[in-house]
Amino acid sequence: MANAASGIAVHDDCKLKFLELKAKRTYRFIVFKIEEKQVIVEKLGEPANSYEDFTASLPADECRYAVYDYDFVTEENCQKSRIVFIAWSPDTSKVRSKMIYASSKDRFKRELDGIQIELQATDPTEMGLDVIKSRSGSV
Repeated sequence: MANAASGIAVHDDCKLKFLELKAKRTYRFIVFKIEEKQVIVEKLGEPANSYEDFTASLPADECRYAVYDYDFVTEENCQKSRIVFIAWSPDTSKVRSKMIYASSKDRFKRELDGIQIELQATDPTEMGLDVIKSRSGSV
């Protein structure tokens, strides 16, 4: 179904891959992009990929949506994980692209049931591992 605000649809593959990340932990991250009026999967990160691999997969001058499965250990020494949604909108991307991604974000995010943390980032420092650690409550 297309988003009334922006006319952008969500490809079924986006939801399927997200469910695999959430339930089976098949992927470490997923990068999504808007192409031909729909959100599609652009890149899948293997479970062994690092956060640096994830950030390197985001283009420096184009908007993207991404989810990252962040593992951490609590102060009580419990292994936990948080699914982080990142709206990547670098300052150097085109204004029209920023507008399309911004107007479609909430609708797309609703399709991905199970997101625990959301970040909006215009440069890499706004989505650094330290930011995710502080938002997730990890030590």
